[in-house]
Amino acid sequence: MESGNIPDLPSRPDERDRPRVGVDEWVSHVEERRVQYTGIAGVARRLVSIVPPPARLALFAVVAATLPLWMNRGDVFTYGIFTLLYVLLGLGLNVVVGFAGLLDLGYVAFFGFGAYFYGELSSEQYGLHWPTPLAVLVVIVASAILGLVLGIPSRRLLGDYLAIVTLFFGQAFVSFTLAANPTVHGTGLTGGPNGIVDIDPLDLFGYALDTRKQQFYFLLLVVLLVVVGLHLLSESRTGRAWRALREDPLAAEVMSIPVNRLKLMAFAFGAAIAGLTGCIFASVLTAVSPGNFGLPILITIYAVVILGGFGSLTGVILGAVMINVSFQFLAPENPQENARVLFYAVLLLLVVLTLRQWWLRGAVVAAVLVFGIAVHAIVGAVAPSWTGGPVVEGGRLGRLVEDWVILPHGHDRFGGIAYVALVVAVLVLTRLHGTLRVVALVPTIYLAAIVWENSFVEQPAVARWILFGALLIGLMTVRPQGLLGTPRVEIV
Repeated sequence: MESGNIPDLPSRPDERDRPRVGVDEWVSHVEERRVQYTGIAGVARRLVSIVPPPARLALFAVVAATLPLWMNRGDVFTYGIFTLLYVLLGLGLNVVVGFAGLLDLGYVAFFGFGAYFYGELSSEQYGLHWPTPLAVLVVIVASAILGLVLGIPSRRLLGDYLAIVTLFFGQAFVSFTLAANPTVHGTGLTGGPNGIVDIDPLDLFGYALDTRKQQFYFLLLVVLLVVVGLHLLSESRTGRAWRALREDPLAAEVMSIPVNRLKLMAFAFGAAIAGLTGCIFASVLTAVSPGNFGLPILITIYAVVILGGFGSLTGVILGAVMINVSFQFLAPENPQENARVLFYAVLLLLVVLTLRQWWLRGAVVAAVLVFGIAVHAIVGAVAPSWTGGPVVEGGRLGRLVEDWVILPHGHDRFGGIAYVALVVAVLVLTRLHGTLRVVALVPTIYLAAIVWENSFVEQPAVARWILFGALLIGLMTVRPQGLLGTPRVEIV
């Protein structure tokens, strides 16, 4: 064999996965990291990284402070106060889950404990009317101690095991406040199903916060102080140790990081913030009941943190605004057309998050519109009864939907069959890749519109959970760390 014709040896399939001597791995993979910062999420991350944290906080404070100037009393309560309450609860949960990586499903129990404890100290339940600063301070300390009590037996648990134990704690609290009402000094401790009523509003050194505007500004000040404190804590040695614990508890312990103590600190900090939020919640509503602290509020707060991104303070604020505004947008007393607008906005957002190239996003949206018009025309020509159904509540998009989505008349089971078909289509879509996935995305989106218009547009209370479930599933598929969260280091 001639020396100039030596055949090339076939490369092994796993050759690229092996570490290469003399090659900087960080430099060699820089293009892959740049791809991760493309799209809307990438633009948002770049903007957030450019603007320093103090400027972000100042911008939020300025915008939020203007709300009572142009909103009426009811809107300040529903959109302003409740959004800030979600922010506070999300910040506390972010300490436990986002900073320390502990899956705490009993977090709402601390929120309820703070509300009930403040109600007992500041109402006619026992005839106690403690000064607000003293009552709030006692509740915060007691909530932190309760967090330590829960954290002590849970400090050796991880993942699903910790979630099960904390979930039991949360449900036990609700069951206790609802069913058990032991008598203390002749008065029920929790009030049973009726809860505690006539709770004193916040009173700071003789200045009563009894109007929605005053309560909003006080709550905004509390949120700003908590955000500043958590930012400083996150940048401290404790914050860095929490992140190490979140990424790999075993490696953190090997590096002499006090893992157990950090877990207890995370539980205590999160519980203290939840207890503080409970005080404000009870004083604003002037009443508490077991129904305020059930599973729906836990799901909502987790949605806030997941949507914004674990470990991101800015993400928590963004998630709370999106969740609460959208929930109020879909409230039962609002017109059905709001639900329709939000549904198609979520569909469009999922397309944007799923596809990277802008031209491909536009092509998919155009293909869905053309596909729907063609299907509607064909079905209407063959069987007119399948396109003769009425559009619910007409509204801004009613006329467009009427000539695009299949709305049958006299076929009552169609909605259920379409729903099952949509579930199957979504499952199939997750198994496809490349061009096939993009092509299959078009009929799947159209099928989702059919299911919405035939089954869910008349039920906004149910629809809002379905919308956010779909949004979170799509977001977690594309960006498991959320909009502004940092990706966890995992071996897959």
